[in-house]
Amino acid sequence: MIRTIASLLARAVVVLTGATLATFALLWHAPGDPALAIAEARYASIPPTEVLDLVRAEAGLNAGFWPAFQAWIGPLLVGDFGQSMVTGRDIWPELVTAMSYTVPLALVGLLIGMLISVPLALIATRRPGGWMDRCAVAVASIGAAIPAYWLGLLLILLFAVQLGWLPAMGARTPAHIILPALTLGLGVAASLTRILRSGILEARNQPFLPAIKRRGVSARDIERAHVAPHAAIPVVTVFGLELAFLLEGAVMVEVIFARPGLGSFLVGAIEARDFPKVQAVVILAAMLFVTVNLLIDLIYHALDPRIGARDA
Repeated sequence: MIRTIASLLARAVVVLTGATLATFALLWHAPGDPALAIAEARYASIPPTEVLDLVRAEAGLNAGFWPAFQAWIGPLLVGDFGQSMVTGRDIWPELVTAMSYTVPLALVGLLIGMLISVPLALIATRRPGGWMDRCAVAVASIGAAIPAYWLGLLLILLFAVQLGWLPAMGARTPAHIILPALTLGLGVAASLTRILRSGILEARNQPFLPAIKRRGVSARDIERAHVAPHAAIPVVTVFGLELAFLLEGAVMVEVIFARPGLGSFLVGAIEARDFPKVQAVVILAAMLFVTVNLLIDLIYHALDPRIGARDA
């Protein structure tokens, strides 16, 4: 077990190192003059050449690629995300404030997805191939095919514009989270329903189950002790990755619904070419994916000890 955890941690370090290097390289070689974008965002006007030279010196844009990368990665290793090139304020407090809006939205979206997908999958697997099963698969397929940005606009037109039941923009009251969370949750429900249905059907077709039934074990005990753990393995994968993708998808949904959070934080940073802010969001997303994958691998090992570090 210790060897498995050590191997997984080593792979996580390699992935994070590659993500930080790739992020910095893409931003460094992006087209355009970053000093001009930073100065315009800072002073709200077209700056003279002297100001541009000062901005380049302050931002370290005159240094080479590797010196600039080392100057950025050093503080990051001790948890310092640096300061904004535009405002000069520390990035971490602003990032925490943005996450305080995005994380609850992602969690509510995940809860909605679970509340829809679990009953739908259980109903579909009661009679495989029946009309209820076909309807559940059709609903899940349609949900997976609808892009989040288009679904969000449809929900705004229906519930905010036509019916006037829910607010569409902002985050002032708890009601403001319903439409964006529903947009995220329907996409999660589509993926989880199909995976959960397939996992349950596959678990019920295992060749050892008839022998267990002949021993007099009740159907409820078989479902709890044998079918559920076997079906949980693929569900754990999708559940963990959906949680990570939700935080990423919430960025786009927040822009559609004009909510504060990582979405507005990232869009504003990209427009101003505020490299430290953009890098902070990307590194945070990479850390989230690595952490979720690490937890998934550990849960794999707990569900089935035969799964080792090479298989996880």
